[in-house]
Amino acid sequence: MADAAANGDARGGAVPRPTNPMVTPLLTDLYQFTMAYAYWKAGKHLDRAVFDLYFRKNPFAGEFTIFGGLEECIRFIANFKITEDEIKFLRTVMPTCEDGFFEYLSSIDCSDVEVYAISEGYVVFPKVPLMRIEGPVAVVQLLETPFLSLVNYASLVTTNAARHRLVAGKSKNLLEFGLRRAQGPDGGISASRYCYMGGFDATSNVAAGRLFGIPIRGTHSHAFVSSFMGLNEITDKALTSSDSSNKCEDFVSLVQNWLIKIQDSSSLRGTFGETSQSELTAFTSYALAFPNSFLALVDTYDVMRSGVPNFCAVALALNDMGYKAVGIRLDSGDLAYLSVETRKFFHAIEKDFGIVGFGKMNITASNDLNEETIDALNKQGHEVDAFGIGTYLVTCYAQAALGCVFKLVEINKQPRIKLSEDVTKVSIPCKKKCYRLYGKEGYPLVDIMTGEDEPSPKIGERLLCRHPFNESKRAYVVPQHVEELLKCYWPGNSSNSREELPSLHEIRTRCIQHLVRMRPDHMRRLNPTPYKVSVSAKLYDFIHFLWLNEAPVGELQ
Repeated sequence: MADAAANGDARGGAVPRPTNPMVTPLLTDLYQFTMAYAYWKAGKHLDRAVFDLYFRKNPFAGEFTIFGGLEECIRFIANFKITEDEIKFLRTVMPTCEDGFFEYLSSIDCSDVEVYAISEGYVVFPKVPLMRIEGPVAVVQLLETPFLSLVNYASLVTTNAARHRLVAGKSKNLLEFGLRRAQGPDGGISASRYCYMGGFDATSNVAAGRLFGIPIRGTHSHAFVSSFMGLNEITDKALTSSDSSNKCEDFVSLVQNWLIKIQDSSSLRGTFGETSQSELTAFTSYALAFPNSFLALVDTYDVMRSGVPNFCAVALALNDMGYKAVGIRLDSGDLAYLSVETRKFFHAIEKDFGIVGFGKMNITASNDLNEETIDALNKQGHEVDAFGIGTYLVTCYAQAALGCVFKLVEINKQPRIKLSEDVTKVSIPCKKKCYRLYGKEGYPLVDIMTGEDEPSPKIGERLLCRHPFNESKRAYVVPQHVEELLKCYWPGNSSNSREELPSLHEIRTRCIQHLVRMRPDHMRRLNPTPYKVSVSAKLYDFIHFLWLNEAPVGELQ
């Protein structure tokens, strides 16, 4: 076979290897190789098969999902090659298989595979194929588990991130802090990537920042604060002004003087007494190290009686030297109350000392936040500008898996169907085209699947859309705009041109735009309106014809 990497070169440039080097042809379930051998043994391994990759139900009790993981799938097939060492290992796992099979495995790549997919970052819905994979049945079967592994978590965590973005609102900064709680290093790296794609603004994960160009954010921990005992520990007290025009030889004294001024100010007199010197030392030390990006964690001892006053003293001293502090982080306590009281404190500083903009100082909140807690904060009223979210975000605590499946829908141009007593598990047969139909207000109305040979829906022409399995659910739609969803991302030996893989930043922009484009009632947290997924009348008839044809007829005795 021709080398698949060469195929990539010929169709628009070589495709890099998967981000995770563990993603190889052996990252699969054993039964994929045993089926490949059985196909080969039966002489069926070259039969032309079509598989759909899709999911059956939206996650998190919602009515939408964001598609993630496509780029890694394309990277995988572009570099698909079973090495000699891997063949050697497979021989030990499958010792009864003939030598010819292993020679076959060593020769295969994905040059004869075609992949059609919805663009990464799109809002997607159950039953509609995220990807359609065509090629020799044995080869495509070997792609099943890696593709599902690459798409399931990526789509789930991107959707989780998007849901957090929707509840937080457009104006808030969202920071992903989940690396230490993620399911291992790959879970942490993937979470950072796909949370950014789903609408987060930055990550604490340095490796992800390097790999994907995601903005990195972070400050210090409680350990940093409590590691200091007193101001005498600061040996280098000098700070040069932001414009280098002057130098303060004793920045520590400047901070202390400001703390006294705050204690004696008209608005704040009597609101706090002696603050923690450990904390003041830590804040001063950190400000000397990072005068341009000073953000302090203020809840190590007491937020309002120590943390916020100490921060303000350091921030005002920095202001004297031409620097602007970033703000504070709250990591415990009543976040709504503390953020409101902190904002009042900042406004008092601005009023008493005439520091323009001090009242708008950034307030970041963390501490095991999730959708529900952010929603509760919104209802209570808060002054938080940014949310740092970790555990519940990256682990997808509310739902463990998306449940994507990979089903055969056609082989040698013969449609195939998978039946089940559970109608939600019945597959939709044959190679299909998928469209999104838009209404007069510009919102998507319905996704419709048609047979490959059916004409495309036309703007302004009435079209009957049917539920795939429920006879009574049907509606006419007159689309004002028609969007074909499946695009060619890997053409194989076909004449189709290959869609270019966009950057992560471009996918993130696309995701945010698609979330805005959807009708609000489909996206709300509580009792969202289900989005309609349908099939054409012709495909509906064919599904039920094939169903009756394939289902065995019982006999009553």
